[in-house]
Amino acid sequence: MKVKEFAELLEKQQLERLKEDGFTYPGHEEQAKTTIKEGKKYTKVDLGHSGKYMIDSEGNIFGIKGYGVIHKGHHYGTLETINDYYWGDYTAYKRV
Repeated sequence: MKVKEFAELLEKQQLERLKEDGFTYPGHEEQAKTTIKEGKKYTKVDLGHSGKYMIDSEGNIFGIKGYGVIHKGHHYGTLETINDYYWGDYTAYKRV
């Protein structure tokens, strides 16, 4: 898998959850829009106007402590296992 495919899945599941929760005001789609920013060590995947996930060169997906600061305690699998997780909630969780 590629970072772009991960970002597309994240955006799709976030948008679906927003619609299910009744967020249908004009512009709500902006909250689910993803942006990819390449860095020296990590690739950042932002959600809306906030940082959300960081991916290392090996494809491991991590949460963040603050923008640009990886949180190694919040590991969400790899780019190869993105379909094992649900990305539409506040934080990702592994599907059972």
